[in-house]
Amino acid sequence: MPRSSAETREHVLGVAHELFYWHGIRATGVDRVAVAAGVAPTTLYRLFASKDDLIGAYIERADGLYREWFDAAAAAGGPDPREQVLAVFDALDEQVQPQHCRGCPFLMALAEFPDPAHPAHRAAVTMKAWVRDRFGQLTAALASGGRAARPELLADQLALVMEGTYASAQALSAEGPARHARTVVESLLDVS
Repeated sequence: MPRSSAETREHVLGVAHELFYWHGIRATGVDRVAVAAGVAPTTLYRLFASKDDLIGAYIERADGLYREWFDAAAAAGGPDPREQVLAVFDALDEQVQPQHCRGCPFLMALAEFPDPAHPAHRAAVTMKAWVRDRFGQLTAALASGGRAARPELLADQLALVMEGTYASAQALSAEGPARHARTVVESLLDVS
């Protein structure tokens, strides 16, 4: 049974996600995506008017998946905001293992598209701001419980540890400094 247009679009996006993430966005041509997805290039261009449209849809899809991952990871910590923060870093430790991770897709998009006007760059910046805001929500909850004197600073520190974990795992492996992310976060939570 043939796929609907929406199913074909999601299938192509799934394939593009794998190729863009593991091989690079600029290094992966639209024809390669079409072949790997098993669709004709004309079908791909009917779904996405240009490679930039496909890239935008890829970043948007990655954004949604990442938000789901973050929120599920935090929820796994239960009702305590401290445990939610730690649960995010426990999940991050699993996420940065080499079989799952080549690095942060948003940092890679920022590196491939340094022009702040490019839609992929803007979308990646938006995602990074969202992560910082989510940490801000968690640290504000800690502050309201009297467990964080400077919630904004703590949120910035948590965002930095997360970014550093992705960069370190990519450069030095998950067994390098990235393996200490949770310990660093525990220390930050203890002194905040």
